[in-house]
Amino acid sequence: MKEIIVPEAIEHKIFIIRGHRVMLDQDLAKLYRVTTGNLNKAVKRNLERFPEDFMFQLTKDEENSLRFQFGSLKRGQHAKYLPYAFTEQGVAMLSSVLRSKLAIQVNIAIMRAFVRLKQVLATHKELAEKLKELEGEVGNHNKLIIEIFEIIKQLTPLQLPPLKPRGPIGFGKPND
Repeated sequence: MKEIIVPEAIEHKIFIIRGHRVMLDQDLAKLYRVTTGNLNKAVKRNLERFPEDFMFQLTKDEENSLRFQFGSLKRGQHAKYLPYAFTEQGVAMLSSVLRSKLAIQVNIAIMRAFVRLKQVLATHKELAEKLKELEGEVGNHNKLIIEIFEIIKQLTPLQLPPLKPRGPIGFGKPND
């Protein structure tokens, strides 16, 4: 199985479109080792298994945005048809439509990639919250430090010596 699918390759094919984490039909077809047309035909034969929250077709603007932002769609591909996007549940349903041992193994790998992505996003959210807390604490500390310096300035007037002019910094040209 490890030779078939690299988990990082799957994670890079998960996009957020319309607020859902999705994979595109062309990327799924490559993983399942079928043509995009055959994948979509199998889905259309079982359309009752794919409600709108499992699968949806991209608009022309969404397709152009993906092409522009990620370079995920090459010009000429999907020129005739707009691509379909499958949510995590839609990808899970694909295993019941594409019945092969490879499809089962690919589906397991994809589900693991979705779970790992959720864990990573949750970790980032926790870190962002902690940073925000620290930012507030640092702001309070900054105020206290400024107050301490003001008190020190009042107690001991600082008299700094005048600055001496410096010579040029860096390497000079060798004298001939």
